[in-house]
Amino acid sequence: MEQPASNILQVKSLGIDTYREHIIFIRSDSHICRSEGFTALTRLIVTYGDKNIIATLDMVNSDMLHHFEIGLSEMALKQLGVKNGDQVSISHLKPIESLREVRTKMYNKKIDEQAYRSIINDIANGLYSDIELAAFIAASAGDNLDLEEIIWLTKAMIDSGSKLKWEEKIILDKHCIGGLPGNRVTPIVVSIVAATGLVIPKTSSRAITSPAGTADAVETMTPVALSLEQIKQVVDQENGCLAWGGSVKLSPADDILITVERALDIDSLGQMIASVLSKKAAAGSTHVIIEIPVGQTAKVRTGEEALKLQHYFKAVGDAIGLRVESLITDGSQPIGRGIGPALEAMDVLAVLRNQQNAPQDLKTRAILIAGALLELSTKFPKGHGQRVAKEILESGRALTKFQRICIAQGGFIEPKPAKYQVEIKSEKRGTVMAIDNRRLAKIAKLAGAPYYPSAGVYFISPIGTQVEKGQTLFTIHSEAEGELNYTVDYLKSADHIIQIE
Repeated sequence: MEQPASNILQVKSLGIDTYREHIIFIRSDSHICRSEGFTALTRLIVTYGDKNIIATLDMVNSDMLHHFEIGLSEMALKQLGVKNGDQVSISHLKPIESLREVRTKMYNKKIDEQAYRSIINDIANGLYSDIELAAFIAASAGDNLDLEEIIWLTKAMIDSGSKLKWEEKIILDKHCIGGLPGNRVTPIVVSIVAATGLVIPKTSSRAITSPAGTADAVETMTPVALSLEQIKQVVDQENGCLAWGGSVKLSPADDILITVERALDIDSLGQMIASVLSKKAAAGSTHVIIEIPVGQTAKVRTGEEALKLQHYFKAVGDAIGLRVESLITDGSQPIGRGIGPALEAMDVLAVLRNQQNAPQDLKTRAILIAGALLELSTKFPKGHGQRVAKEILESGRALTKFQRICIAQGGFIEPKPAKYQVEIKSEKRGTVMAIDNRRLAKIAKLAGAPYYPSAGVYFISPIGTQVEKGQTLFTIHSEAEGELNYTVDYLKSADHIIQIE
């Protein structure tokens, strides 16, 4: 093979999926590695025409690549728009100055507003590897960010991406900080609020550490990967939407951080507040309700923690021009029956359709939050919001609005249960006294949620339920027999997920 220019290599697709991270593969004995001193995990710039990406180098010590070939991961191929045989150039990445600030934060020292802007801009521009992202996330975990730093981080995340603007003066939104299996109130709330004529352009995240995010559940019923133009069109037509925020680059650094947070199973308090409120502000929201469930196995475990979080949300909201009110709710057990995208979607539809067997706790919580939003808008007086929300839901107007939103977003799909199911039965007679939310969520994730949308847990034993020995407590749903068997094996060593006395 004729030797090309020193920094030019020929593309070869290796069919390797590295999720969102750009990875390139080069032979360790290639001319470019020898001349440039490249080693494994070196960060490099890969250029094709007027496009370039930052990628991490993995070394190859076999004949899978020729000396003048470069293998690219699937995401790298897609981002550069290259195919087999195309030629790309590679070059050194200059030192990332903002990593000095990350190292400072790792020693629990305060960094300033410009430091956060530099870090977030570099993250949004793809300069950080997953290892470097993990370092920033870990440095910000726990209470390592004070209120001023959270405000700086939030502002930096807002300014790192696109922003939606609306003609209406009041734009509503809501968010639950999570930690509670099920609790898929958002599609119901959006449908109720939009049916009143108020505007609620809901952009949601996918799961971070849970078995399903709102976007995951809604996607089992309608497309959620909408462009900015599509979101505006749907909202202009129906007053609301149910879109995935990651598809429109609202606070794009947050979407990058979320992928690593998911792998680490970490939810940093400061980053969580910045994540939530930066997305709301970037989506053009003006009035936001934050739900904070409190329970021994929820994300927030005490009333004291909830009050602190409530204060932080309001203070950061005030600093960025958002009116934020928080509702502290019961987080002692799952809401609804489904835990996992499709199962949660089925609960949503049961409530919207006013089915007799619909989970009443999900209905009640949706009415509570929708009512709070209606009152926050000032269109409805204090004390009347829940009554109006209940009337809209039970009259069928919310279902009609939900159907219209789905049609505007690309059509409606009926969610379906998984192929494989197994019932988990009580080993004794008694009353359900407590539920471990975290372990129940883990069971749903082991079963395949949210990667397999139909996987998860169908839970039918809330606190206070009288059960007999051999009575079904919940059903595990999975798309693969292997994952189902693995989940059942885990249950054999997992005591007290459901406490029965």
